[in-house]
Amino acid sequence: MNSRVIIVLFVAGTIGAQSVGNQPASGPPSQAEPSKQLRFLTPEEVDPSRLLPPPPPNGSDLHKQDLATEEQIVRTRSAQRFAQAKWDNEHEDPSAFVPTVGPGFDLSKLPATSKLLNEVADEAAVVAGLAKEYFHEKSPVTQESVGVDYRAWTCDANPKDPKDRPARSYPSGHANMGYTLAIVLSALMPEKSQAVLERAVDYAFSRQVCGDHYRSDLEASHALGNAVGVMLLHNAAFKRDFEAAKAELRAAHLTDD
Repeated sequence: MNSRVIIVLFVAGTIGAQSVGNQPASGPPSQAEPSKQLRFLTPEEVDPSRLLPPPPPNGSDLHKQDLATEEQIVRTRSAQRFAQAKWDNEHEDPSAFVPTVGPGFDLSKLPATSKLLNEVADEAAVVAGLAKEYFHEKSPVTQESVGVDYRAWTCDANPKDPKDRPARSYPSGHANMGYTLAIVLSALMPEKSQAVLERAVDYAFSRQVCGDHYRSDLEASHALGNAVGVMLLHNAAFKRDFEAAKAELRAAHLTDD
């Protein structure tokens, strides 16, 4: 059984346990995105110690495989795919999915939908921030064995020296947001679900193309993003905004569901 399946099964079991009233053994860390707060979910529901296993231990075989894979991706990426990764890096918000959904999906003309998706992105950012602080994992470029110039290991315009990069690699915030948005968008527009879910995978892979994250970071983001997306869809307060967005998309003839 591969690590992605293990993580998904772990998360599924945790959500099931929480749904029948079990509470986490301990609360999550107190730090998160400083300008954002959870609006719909509770700290107990998104406790990273309950939703995710730890990343592969530094120096373990799995960790070495992760690093070797990442080095290979950075060394062999094409200019075109790197450009896409840079674009994705600069669009850590719902606009990352606009080209995928297609013509007519202009969020400036869809206020209820824009409001909902930005709420999802904000919630996902807080959840990812909690997990990053909890696991405190260093990024690939901080490994001493890395033989590529550190400036190549990010899509940021002004890359930090490895020693100055915070230990916030696990999970990926971009990827977590992408997977959470994909779950909600798939529910809003079922006819677009396959394209949206495929986009989320490619958006996540951009983090490896940039050099900013391990494969295990993305697998954790996949599991966490799916969990958060499902929890939001079952949240009563969130459902009100969801139904308003759904009605707006129907009126704009962007979904038949």
